[in-house]
Amino acid sequence: SAMPTPRVLAFSGSLRRGSFNTSLARVCLQGARAAGAEGTLIELREFPLPVFSEDLEREEGLPPSARKLKDLFLSHDALIIASPEYNGSLTAALKNAIDWVSRPATLADGRAEPMQACFDRKLAALVAASPGALGGLRGLFHLRTILSGIRVTVLPDQLAVGKAHEAFNADGTLKDAKQHEAVLAIGAKLANMTAKLM
Repeated sequence: SAMPTPRVLAFSGSLRRGSFNTSLARVCLQGARAAGAEGTLIELREFPLPVFSEDLEREEGLPPSARKLKDLFLSHDALIIASPEYNGSLTAALKNAIDWVSRPATLADGRAEPMQACFDRKLAALVAASPGALGGLRGLFHLRTILSGIRVTVLPDQLAVGKAHEAFNADGTLKDAKQHEAVLAIGAKLANMTAKLM
């Protein structure tokens, strides 16, 4: 029988237009698509969210952007996250998105969503691009810990691209062919492993 088609959601933790991490997420998603996955690339700035607050949630429910984001997570099987490093960790925007998406909500058909259904048993591939020499590795360590704690299986394969401002061609491909291939390979591995688990 044919392998099921995994659906992969790709995004970066940056809100910046022309973000190097969004370019990196796009390359990784190309690798997943080449291996037979369907993919959706989104930009977090299109889902503006207030900083998570239980008071806000209780008074107003999930913000519309959080609901849209949650539905995207629910409808995809795997995640590609390209994470910039701010002060040695992941961005506040990325952590805030994870916090909102992890909140329980009523599903479209009126049933209560099981706790962390958006994350439970999902696979994730992590990549990073950073102006520094380490390429954002410290931020990936924190992100890996957070995701593991909400039942996401994170691939051991990861890649951090240093000197990001010099690493990309104008078309968003990586100048270093070996790096480019490595990012494609991470996307392909994510697609293949997700298909096996479906």
